[in-house]
Amino acid sequence: MEWLTVAATALWIGLMTSLSPCPLATNVAAVTFVGRRVGSPRRVLAAGVLYTAGRSLAYTGLGALLAASLLSAPVLSVLLQKQMNRVLGPLLILVGMVLLDLIPLHLPGRGIPAPVARWGERAGVWGAGALGFVFALSFCPVSAALFFGTLVPLAVAHESSLLLPAIYGAGTGLPVLAFAAAGAAGVRSLGGAVRRITALERWTRRITGAVFILVGIRYCVVHVFRIGG
Repeated sequence: MEWLTVAATALWIGLMTSLSPCPLATNVAAVTFVGRRVGSPRRVLAAGVLYTAGRSLAYTGLGALLAASLLSAPVLSVLLQKQMNRVLGPLLILVGMVLLDLIPLHLPGRGIPAPVARWGERAGVWGAGALGFVFALSFCPVSAALFFGTLVPLAVAHESSLLLPAIYGAGTGLPVLAFAAAGAAGVRSLGGAVRRITALERWTRRITGAVFILVGIRYCVVHVFRIGG
């Protein structure tokens, strides 16, 4: 039961990452941009699937690399496994505060290099996968907080260097795949849907932030201050 909860958490934060305003706008723009240039609905869907796969692969690979690196160092691995519950509490509180916009987080270098974008444009359908991979690594504040502050610690705490990052990566890809399918089905404008999703994301992000803070406080009470449990 605990593992299912952890897996569901990884999937949920993946969805939250993809639906955050900055990644959402980038994803819709990229899928629409590629779709206009590949022609047939079948190729539009193929480009969307490859773009989604590129994003998922980037998150899965980076998450697996970071988690495996932390777990592969014997001394650090033992220390993390013993202390991770104590670390998770403050981390969840900090991530929750970022999600609630209580802590401003600014990251430099969020733009994609023009040569990469031009290469992806010329490469057509197959270039969509490369664009997805590169766009995924241009972290925005919310996506960075969710990935580095929640997914990686969860993967380390549960000694899952591949499965949890893969579940997270799949979660980041599902909304993008839905937009690609809508584009292939001939939906001309996704503006209305994006506005509704943005409004929904705002509330789900706030609820998620509040839950993270509450869970983080409980972790601190039980594992840091040794009260109850």
